[in-house]
Amino acid sequence: MDDLLVEYTNVSISHEEYPVLKDVSLQINAKEFVYLSGKVGSGKSTFLKSLYCEVPIVNGEAVVMGYDLTSIKNRQIPYLRREIGIVFQDFKLLIDRSVYENLRFVLKATTKMKDIEMDVRISDVLRYVGMSNKGYKMPHELSGGEQQRIVIARALLNKPKLLLADEPTGNLDMETADELMKLFYQIKEEGTAVIMATHNQLWCQAYPGRVLRCENGNITELTKGNAPLIADAPLIV
Repeated sequence: MDDLLVEYTNVSISHEEYPVLKDVSLQINAKEFVYLSGKVGSGKSTFLKSLYCEVPIVNGEAVVMGYDLTSIKNRQIPYLRREIGIVFQDFKLLIDRSVYENLRFVLKATTKMKDIEMDVRISDVLRYVGMSNKGYKMPHELSGGEQQRIVIARALLNKPKLLLADEPTGNLDMETADELMKLFYQIKEEGTAVIMATHNQLWCQAYPGRVLRCENGNITELTKGNAPLIADAPLIV
């Protein structure tokens, strides 16, 4: 099924040999917007990392982008990751390189594009995130919101089917964060599925999507599609 991007069945996930999540069963389809809620340490980041093989699947069945994560070969992992964009809270930009060189570094590492093709793609993603005139800037010359836009641009370089965002607005003021949420929702509307870990209940209300909660080593679904939030559920702690 082409629309099915993620399918976990009775999956257990460990981090550094410490069990974090167990019996996780869920499906995520193309063009979905999915929130991942839960307390600090509940397993949100570990779940996201499991999707691109940063942490291992211990038990169960896990298929992402058609790759069986329980039997995937090391040489296949880079190809899986090219289909997934990742947005980190702490940016992870190369501080000794300009915005343009940060993006070019990714394309050189992950594609066989010619220089002119890379220039066009970088121009396209910078324009998409509203940063067309920032390519020459160094990361330290940008505000937090601007840096996060560059991180989003970097995540979109390879036209991923799935975008993962780990607390992407956690360090930003509300106005800047809301602008970025509009951008994430636009990305979803244009066909890329988004999974976002967040503590902010306001986003779940302003930008409807499925809500999954990490709690007590499990992931449970609080909403599906545009269904209303469960009124008596402690959604965000």
